[in-house]
Order: sequence, then structure tokens, then C-alpha cells
Amino acid sequence: MINETALSGLKITERADGVIFSVHVQPRSSKNEISGIQGEEIRLRLTSPPVEGEANRLCIEFLAKLLKVPKSAVTIVNGDKSRHKTVRIAGATAQDVLALFATCR
Repeated sequence: MINETALSGLKITERADGVIFSVHVQPRSSKNEISGIQGEEIRLRLTSPPVEGEANRLCIEFLAKLLKVPKSAVTIVNGDKSRHKTVRIAGATAQDVLALFATCR
């Protein structure tokens, strides 16, 4: 569950090329979902295993679907082999991202 206090700790950087934020991915989960905020990161549970980039592909697809942007607008800029990833969403604002995560309570 995400509350206002957790959202205030979330670090989202807005730049000219989109927004950047961190996610913590838990692969091999029973369903794809946002499971909360962990420090400055958004915690994602994804069904795919962390094998041959499957979890990265699903992370991109899942975030694109949630934010209603094309998959090409979502880029993992750091952490492609780690559970801790930095993600850039082109064409989105920090307000878009905060609004989405505020509704995922």
C-alpha cells in the first residue's frame, strides 16, 4: 500500500527528455503489480524470471502500459542486470508519475 508519506520519499527527476526514477524489481512474482515504495524506489513485482532480459522487457512493458506511453518511451538507463534499476520515461512529467502511483494504493 502506498501512502502520502511514502510518496513524499520517492525521488523523481524531471528533465527535458522525460522523467527519471528508480525501481526495485522482484521477479518471479504471482502477478505484475506495483507493491509499494521502498526508500526512494518504486517496488514492482513482475511475473517473468530474471533470465535473458525477460524481467527488463516486462518492466518496460508494464510501466508503458501503466503510464499510457509507447514501450519505446520507456528506457532502463541503469541497472539492466540488477533488481535496482533507473528508468526514464520520455514524454512524461513528474506529476504524471506521482498521479499514477498515488492511485495504486
